[in-house]
Amino acid sequence: MGPNGEQVGIVRVEDALRLAAEADLDLVEVAPMARPPVAKLMDYGKYKYEAAMKAREARKNQVNTVIKEIKLRPKIDDHDYGTKKGHVVRFLKAGDKVKVTIMFRGREQSRPELGFRLLQRLAEDVAELGHVESAPKQDGRNMVMVLGPTAKKAQVRQAKRRDAERAQNAAETPATDEATLTPDPQ
Repeated sequence: MGPNGEQVGIVRVEDALRLAAEADLDLVEVAPMARPPVAKLMDYGKYKYEAAMKAREARKNQVNTVIKEIKLRPKIDDHDYGTKKGHVVRFLKAGDKVKVTIMFRGREQSRPELGFRLLQRLAEDVAELGHVESAPKQDGRNMVMVLGPTAKKAQVRQAKRRDAERAQNAAETPATDEATLTPDPQ
């Protein structure tokens, strides 16, 4: 291929290198296994830079799934439950998954329905922010449930970015005082 993307055809290597030198471009082999091999005239440094920028942009938009964990006991007090629920709400609003673990000790192990009811109550309390991804399961001495956010983490991040930009634009725009805009009657 030529410098403007046009087909040049089958050319000897020496002629292709001369064309590349005249156009101040690089001769890059695109398909070495083809018969004959396919080469392209391009600015290889610019191509590598643009590829790196695309990769950086893709990494920036990539979402890392984070699972936060909250541990509860079956006989939790109402105030403590409210505090733990607040943590779950904060994690779900941030777009993270939450693993809720109920730990049973001693005689509590014979009453897994207490833990099940507690997990159901928590799921109902945060229903508008998250949904149950895995139902409560007994796992030895623990009962585990995973809650997933209704909003994706990328959407949460974009909303935060938008809000920050609005706040910055509002701070940069000077407030106008009406007294300074009206002419002096004297």
